[in-house]
Amino acid sequence: QVQLEESGGGSVQAGGSLRLSCAASSGLIFNNYFMGWFRQAPGKEREFVAATTWSGRSTQYADSVKGRFTISRDMAKSMVYLQMNSLKPEDTAVYYCALDRGTRTYDVWGQGTQVTVSS
Repeated sequence: QVQLEESGGGSVQAGGSLRLSCAASSGLIFNNYFMGWFRQAPGKEREFVAATTWSGRSTQYADSVKGRFTISRDMAKSMVYLQMNSLKPEDTAVYYCALDRGTRTYDVWGQGTQVTVSS
């Protein structure tokens, strides 16, 4: 069973940048698996942010982050990253990485990392 652990959250002023990391361990990950980033702000439902196939051939972004966030992965290190630039206060949330093992359902989740953007 793959386990996921996020890191890299923190507090930043609007316009700043952060890079989140997600370490995948204890299990096999295949090229067609999707690794995704989601976020949940206080009082709101969890929402999709970005995703990539483990092969890196396909990426997806929420409209709200297109042009500002970039998802990438390092297969050798079993890591997935989310580079977040031009951060806005509305990006404040707990960010989670998750794994879709080819079932179109994200069924493996990390514990989350807090991102706070101040104006």
